[in-house]
This record gives sequence, structure tokens and C-alpha cells, in this order.
Amino acid sequence: MTLPLLKPALYRAQGTPALPEHPALLGGTCRCGHVFYPWQSYGCERCGATGDALTPVALSGRGRVESSAVVHLHASPARQAPFTVTAVRLEDGPLVRTLALGSEAGQGTGGTRLVPGDAVVAVLAEVLDGQQEGSTQARALDLRFVRVA
Repeated sequence: MTLPLLKPALYRAQGTPALPEHPALLGGTCRCGHVFYPWQSYGCERCGATGDALTPVALSGRGRVESSAVVHLHASPARQAPFTVTAVRLEDGPLVRTLALGSEAGQGTGGTRLVPGDAVVAVLAEVLDGQQEGSTQARALDLRFVRVA
């Protein structure tokens, strides 16, 4: 059985031609050349263009860590700490804030330590989907980033 994507509006399992074996992030481009993530149709953050000026695009999910932080306490009891929040600058341009693979509580020491400059790539990881009505134990695939050599 294939697990559903936790947030299918943000990424897809099928990769890009540049990185077919990894998930693609669903972003967009503007005719001014600006690349953004996630996809939205409200207008370009750089020039303000709307409508036909914006085009959906699949981003490769490959990039470099700009910063990371281990969160030891979260306001929501549903989110077990510690976990690592990472800011990744995609090769395509946008800055993505995400979780590092293996950084969730109960997985090792709770901190996959990524440092600025580390090369990373997007992967899909099996997670508990607390968003599904009536079940906190449902499984889904969610986007994470992992260090590459």
C-alpha cells in the first residue's frame, strides 16, 4: 500500500528531470525571473505581477543549509521535541524552512546536526499523520531534508 502525501499541495513524489529519484517541491516562476516556493497565485514577491505572469514549476529539492536549530520545547503537545528546523537555500533559488530527516523525538538523539554549507536533498519520510480525523496513528509521507556527500 502506498502512503498518502501529508501535504500534496507543497510537494510530489515524482521528481524532476534533474533529480528524478527525489521528490519535487511545487513552486513557481514569474516572467521577471523570480522563483518562489510554495506555489501561490497572489502575485510575484519581487515585481508584483499576477495572472499569466506566474507559472507553476517543480523544484529539484537540492540545496545547501543556511541555518539550523534544534527545538527542545514546542508549544503544541502534538509535536514532540527535540527536532531540527533547517533553512535550506534550494539550487533553484527559494529559501525553504523544513525539518531534517531523523531529527524528530525518538529517533536517535533528536538532532540530525546540519550545519551551514551542508549539501542536502529532499526525501519523503514516513510520519504519523495527526491531521486525519479520528486517528492519530495514521501514517503518511512528509518532506524532509537529508545531508548528501
